[in-house]
Amino acid sequence: MRSFGGQFAATARGARLARRLAVRRMEEWGYPPASDASCAVALVVGELAANAVRHGRVPGRDFGLRLALDTTAGVIRVEVSDAASAKRPPAVPPSACPEGESGRGLLLVDAMTLRWGWTPRVPVGKTVWAEVPVEASAR
Repeated sequence: MRSFGGQFAATARGARLARRLAVRRMEEWGYPPASDASCAVALVVGELAANAVRHGRVPGRDFGLRLALDTTAGVIRVEVSDAASAKRPPAVPPSACPEGESGRGLLLVDAMTLRWGWTPRVPVGKTVWAEVPVEASAR
């Protein structure tokens, strides 16, 4: 199993950096940036990191990103951790208003992953995770 992790500032810039580094790591693992797997991971990391910044931000605290490639299972597990224990994602993605400017992120995550959810993080916060299917044939 291969893994990658890092801490990022809980800002829009930090979320963009997390997404870029995830794409770079995917390429190192044999999934080019234009591949379905890399695009799906980029979307999931982007959405979960944006949610961590928007809804899970605690002043003075970063958010964490972890990717784990399991070639046997054919999945990449994406984990985004933040420090906000009280703000939890819904069990089912809310339906988005067609005219709304936001509210589609978890719908996209749900559509692009095998499954997703969240767990409490000790000592504080939560981790939102998602499993993205990948071809087992890459490196």
